[in-house]
Amino acid sequence: MAGESRKARLRALARGRRGEALCVLWLRLKGYRILARNLRTPQGEIDIVARRGDLLAIIEVKRRGDLLSAGEAVTARQRRRLSMAARAVLARMPDADNLSVRFDAMLIGGGRLAHIRDAWRDDGP
Repeated sequence: MAGESRKARLRALARGRRGEALCVLWLRLKGYRILARNLRTPQGEIDIVARRGDLLAIIEVKRRGDLLSAGEAVTARQRRRLSMAARAVLARMPDADNLSVRFDAMLIGGGRLAHIRDAWRDDGP
């Protein structure tokens, strides 16, 4: 039984990585430059960090059976974690003062992909 749950976790991880790859391709087609994928910080992991002009997009990718379930999977706790992780990333960027930061969600479900721009705001520390 433990082997089955391990296999299920590995399959889910592989599906998630394929979903992230699809999102990266879509973002590139829309003119974004991908700065990082699966960026680990002490505060947590950022799925995608992308830039277009003076915009830095911090993107959380969720893949579920349908778009509604994918959207519901972006929890308040995750949003807070991503906000803290983004601040850590910006602290290391020399041109951070010239960038506007936006938090996006990319949702995959039911054979569809949705890019939710400005999905939430950073409320500060």
